[in-house]
Amino acid sequence: MADIILGIESSCDDTSAAVLRDGVLLSNVIASQQVHKDFGGVVPELASRAHEQNIVPVVSEALRKAGVTPADLTAIAFTRGPGLLGSLLVGTSFAKALSLSLDIPMVMVNHLQGHILANFVRQPDKPVDVPSFPYLCLLVSGGNSQIVKVNSPLEYEILGQTIDDAVGEAFDKCSKMLGLGYPGGPVIDRLAKLGDPNRFHFAKPNIPGLDYSFSGIKTSLLYFVRDEMAKDPDFLEKNKEDLCASFQKTLIDILMGKLIRAAKETKIKQITIGGGVSANSGLRERIVAEGRKRGWKTFLPEFKFTTDNAAMIAVAGWFRYKAGERTPLDVAPVSRMADY
Repeated sequence: MADIILGIESSCDDTSAAVLRDGVLLSNVIASQQVHKDFGGVVPELASRAHEQNIVPVVSEALRKAGVTPADLTAIAFTRGPGLLGSLLVGTSFAKALSLSLDIPMVMVNHLQGHILANFVRQPDKPVDVPSFPYLCLLVSGGNSQIVKVNSPLEYEILGQTIDDAVGEAFDKCSKMLGLGYPGGPVIDRLAKLGDPNRFHFAKPNIPGLDYSFSGIKTSLLYFVRDEMAKDPDFLEKNKEDLCASFQKTLIDILMGKLIRAAKETKIKQITIGGGVSANSGLRERIVAEGRKRGWKTFLPEFKFTTDNAAMIAVAGWFRYKAGERTPLDVAPVSRMADY
C-alpha cells in the first residue's frame, strides 16, 4: 500500500500544501501574501490572518491536483518551527484537526530541515540526482545562515552559523537602504547583473572558525553611501547597479570562503545549497564554478523549491515517517528550535 503524505508549511507568509506518494511529488500549492510589500517586511499579525483564510483552500487544491481524497492520506507532515508563532499555530492546528478527524498520524518537521532536504524532492517522470551522505549544505535565508553537515535524513551537525544577522536579512536591509523595495534579494540580484562587482569594496568580517557575521557589511554600505551622497546627491541613482553588484559579490565571497574551508576540513565533496537565498543567481553560479575548480559535486534545488514550500516539508516528513517517528496531538509550535 502506498504512503501518501500531506505536507503543510506555514512558517512565515506563504501558505503551502503538498502531496507525496511514496516520496514522489504529486502536487505543491503555494498562496503568497502581497500585503507585506507595503510595509517593507512581513507583519506577523497580517501573516497569521492570511494563513487562516488560505489554509483550507490551499490544502483542498493540493489534494485535488494530486488526485487523492483526505481518506487516502497516510500521514500529515507539518512545520513545527522555527518561524512566526502565529503563522505556525495556524498550520499546526489544522494538522492536528485533520489528523484527529482522519485518525492518521502527524509528523512534525523542522522548517530548516525541509530546506536542507529540498534536493530530494522527486517529480514524476523527471530524473533527479541527489547527494550522497554525508554532504554539506550551505543553508541561506532571511533568518538563517549555516553550514550543515548532513549525515543522514535524520542526522545533522551545524559546523558554522551566523553570530548576528542572516545573509537574507543583509540583502533586505541593503535594498531598504538603497530605496529598492521589499523583498530585497530578487531586486539586488537583478540589478547586480547590470553592474560591476569590482567597482566598490566593503568591509569583510574576520570571524574565527566557520561562523558568519553580516552586521558589519551593512554598516559599511550605510556609511559609504552616506559619505558619497554628501559629495554628490545623485550618487545613489547613478551607481545603484554597481552598488548592488559589489555588495552581492561581497556577501557571496563571505559565504563561499567559509564553505570552501568547511569542505577542506571535512574532506566532503558533496555540496548543496538551500533556503531562499539559494535562488540568487550569483551564488548559484559561484558555487558551480567553485565545484568545477575543487572537484565538488554540487546540487542546486529547483527555483520553485528554494522559497518556503510544502514539498520540502512533505519530503522531510516522509523520511521521518518511514523511520517510525510520530508526533503527539499535544505538540505546540515553537518560534525557535534549538537544534535539528
